Amino acid sequence: MSERGIGRRQLLGVGGALGLVAFTGLTTAGALARRPPRTGDVLHSKVPLPPPFQVPLPVPPVLKPVGTAGGVDRYAITQRETSAELLPGVRTPLWTYEGSFPGPTIESRRGRPITVSHRNELPVPTVVHLHGGRTPASSDGYPTDLVLPQGWEEPRPMMGGMHGGMGKMRDPRAVVTRQTRDYTFPLDQRATLLWYHDHRMDFTAPAIWRGLAGMHIVRDDAEDALGLPSGRRELPLMIADRAFAADGSLHYPSLDRHLRDKPGVEEPYLAGVLGDVILVNGAPWPMHEVDAARYRLRVLNASNARHYDLEAVLDDGRRLDLVQIGADQGLLAAPVRHRNLPLAPAERYDLVLDFAKVPIGGRVRIVNRLGSGRTRDVMAFHVVRKAADGSRVPRVLARDLPSWRRADAARVREFSFRAGRMDGGHGWLIDGRAFDPSRTDVTTRLGDVEVWRLVADVHHPVHLHMVGFRVLSRGGRDPLPHDAGLKDTISLRPGEAAEIITRFGGYKGRYLFHCHNAEHEDMGMMANLEVT
Repeated sequence: MSERGIGRRQLLGVGGALGLVAFTGLTTAGALARRPPRTGDVLHSKVPLPPPFQVPLPVPPVLKPVGTAGGVDRYAITQRETSAELLPGVRTPLWTYEGSFPGPTIESRRGRPITVSHRNELPVPTVVHLHGGRTPASSDGYPTDLVLPQGWEEPRPMMGGMHGGMGKMRDPRAVVTRQTRDYTFPLDQRATLLWYHDHRMDFTAPAIWRGLAGMHIVRDDAEDALGLPSGRRELPLMIADRAFAADGSLHYPSLDRHLRDKPGVEEPYLAGVLGDVILVNGAPWPMHEVDAARYRLRVLNASNARHYDLEAVLDDGRRLDLVQIGADQGLLAAPVRHRNLPLAPAERYDLVLDFAKVPIGGRVRIVNRLGSGRTRDVMAFHVVRKAADGSRVPRVLARDLPSWRRADAARVREFSFRAGRMDGGHGWLIDGRAFDPSRTDVTTRLGDVEVWRLVADVHHPVHLHMVGFRVLSRGGRDPLPHDAGLKDTISLRPGEAAEIITRFGGYKGRYLFHCHNAEHEDMGMMANLEVT
């Protein structure tokens, strides 16, 4: 396995223009004023779509380790092309982890390290990021730390406008391997739901869209002792919107359908790509049979740009409470009850839904209050039997949440997330600058506590790598109820300023913070964070 730095000519072949994109013919005001509540445009499928609540909910398989020697669990995943029946009777080509979408779920124990060996048999380079992982920089999935497929040849650099003025950009720190790479995760972190996905420079959005996403659950003894719903009454739920072309393939408006050279999407979708089919664990609007008992729902929004506002509704119009017990980075101090719950791209919520008072034969629909037509439905539960339920939701869930205070902060920083001019066109920028892997944007010291003030023009789900944070305020006021707990992604609403506080513990090295609207991310809205 060879390792080396990566230069400009190589980057043009594997990552396009290092975050640049040609926003030809688009005015910023026009793009953002059209539909600011949803920040994106909808792709419409060209195949007949099934009625809702007919397809059973799949549960992704749990990956078994290939070895457990020396206190380290070793896993092996092959990234490969396949086809699967997502819509009934329709075969859809996919890029997958281990042949399935979502990829197999990895279950691990807090403090027990794992190594995941990824083999790239896809036609393009890849990068794997464990989202929410407290991970050494060498395994964090930096966008230029590529795994090249066998036979990948360095193509000629592209010519013309979208690269103008950027020809000297390079990333001398990139570590590139051919075909395989071992990612090591110490998992010295709170029990929670993480997820892994492709993070390749400039092509994260279409790679995730094609299927490169999977879930990773970290468990520990303290959580196991709480008596929360478990076993078949614990369901990981990856929600992701997609659109289908006439031949059954996943429709995505890439400028380069081979995802080799030219990054970016067609003009109507520059603010984000939204599909018209809601998939849960890869199934369209699925139905799941349940007991009249409590269920634990580990919910992930793996959509590129779609926001959700979830509620649980019976057919007679009554609503069930969504009892939040955890956030991105693990259990809350105490449960929080919601009637509806907003969910931005990359956010995770740990919920308990109690079906005990639903009549046998009753149906509970999970709906998206931000959707319309077919995208208002997400999935449904059919209550089919009475059953004993020994689970509970304790009043106290966790006592290990950090107690950082403003007075602890070594410094306060402010960042703006806005559309702006970039290389003769328009882009998505942090503090007016597009991402450049050769530039250090922020330097902090290991162990320092900092307060960050984040300001948005439209919806921007902002994600910090390596650390969790607490939300201090929104718009100068208290955090919202769904901001409870420790998070790694905060959903900034249009025109909003929010404050977060974190401690940069963990590891030294180069990390990222970025918008997790995947189209914004690919088009420049990332920045480098150096922990020294």
